[in-house]
Amino acid sequence: MKKTILLVSVLLSVIATAQKYDKDPEISAYVKAVTKDSLKSNVEKLVSFGTRHTMSSTIDKDKGIGAARSWVLSKFRNYAKNSGGRMEVYLQNEDLQPDGKRINKVTNLGNAIGLLKGTDPLDKRIIIISGHLDSRVSDVLNSTDYAPGANDDGSGVAAVIESARVLSKSKFPMSILFVAVSGEEQGLLGAKMLSDKAKADNWEIEAVLNNDMIGNNRFDAPKNDGTPKLRVFSEGLSAFETDKSAAKIRSLGLENDGNARQLARYVKEIGEKYVNNIDIKLIYRNDRFLRGGDHTPFVNQGFTAVRLTDYYENYDHQHQDIRTENNIKYGDLIEFMDFDYLKTNTAVNVAVLANLAKSTPQPENVLMDVKELSNSTKLTWEKPKSGKVKGYNVLYRETDQSVWTHKIFTTETSYIVPLSKDNFIFAVQSVSVSGNQSLPVIPKVSR
Repeated sequence: MKKTILLVSVLLSVIATAQKYDKDPEISAYVKAVTKDSLKSNVEKLVSFGTRHTMSSTIDKDKGIGAARSWVLSKFRNYAKNSGGRMEVYLQNEDLQPDGKRINKVTNLGNAIGLLKGTDPLDKRIIIISGHLDSRVSDVLNSTDYAPGANDDGSGVAAVIESARVLSKSKFPMSILFVAVSGEEQGLLGAKMLSDKAKADNWEIEAVLNNDMIGNNRFDAPKNDGTPKLRVFSEGLSAFETDKSAAKIRSLGLENDGNARQLARYVKEIGEKYVNNIDIKLIYRNDRFLRGGDHTPFVNQGFTAVRLTDYYENYDHQHQDIRTENNIKYGDLIEFMDFDYLKTNTAVNVAVLANLAKSTPQPENVLMDVKELSNSTKLTWEKPKSGKVKGYNVLYRETDQSVWTHKIFTTETSYIVPLSKDNFIFAVQSVSVSGNQSLPVIPKVSR
């Protein structure tokens, strides 16, 4: 009996290790194509608009939010030339009326969008990568003073633009939407406008990667801190769970396994697999205290969304008037940027976008058999609705582990794992012919 258990343990370990280190050379090439110079040039241009406050000028050709969003659209149009006609570029906009809060005049709210359409007409999935274009100073209603917004969120927008440049020649089955949203500092308004449209038009959003402040590490991290860190914030129990479904989730011990948490784990696995010198930290909160991010309107609509952001925040360089007091320089200035760190974090985004966009859809009807007491666990599933699969990964981890620790590859649509369902959490993901994994699916209980 002991020999059997040992053999099973060794076999599972060998299978898991064999699956863990395969790299897709196409994705490695995309990651390598990310350049610090390109990112720095993007941030410098964004800073040059003086202020990108949501209520700044939309008609001045050189200054304000209008000039900034026109420039982003011009970048997308330039990269669209590489796509063979598959990249659509447009401005989503609407006029906002004063709300007595953070909008004090009629304001044209605009999101600069580049949609790289997938090559598979049957695959309706969309991945969104976002950063917010607007900037601010201490007074959230001050739309005229110099507000460079280098890190908040010039860094996120630069990453979106660079991702569009690098991936514009790709031919993925799934679509990618690159967007610089506006109105974040005024209450996540641009993200809400986009998420409302996505909900109304029944978009099949697979994932949202919201990048907000991903370019400042060198100036704020403690000395000798080791590997640079990137936070990924993800919600736990979805607000859309009813009392009945939430009770079921608790009874199965799956409070930590909602869709956003699966995406966060995916970001960590794929990001650290393809990108050197980054420690991706899973933060089990939707966002920071007293702050908000553009992933939240998508979360509130029931979409799978996470926020990527610096590990160390310096509040002297956020939401501050540009000034010097007591020899301390305040303001979100470009001199406080760390472009090596920004390059690394942008490469994480590119790797995750490419790997997910090359994947087939998730397996359907994933079930875990609990009809009888057993020290093994039977999982069954059905093939995805579209795309060609090479097979499937059966994932598992102990219940107190934050990430998936083992993978078993199979070409079948069922698998019996010689481990107790009482001691482990399981999931199944599709693996495309090119070897790229879908997001994991937690099985439903089958009695």
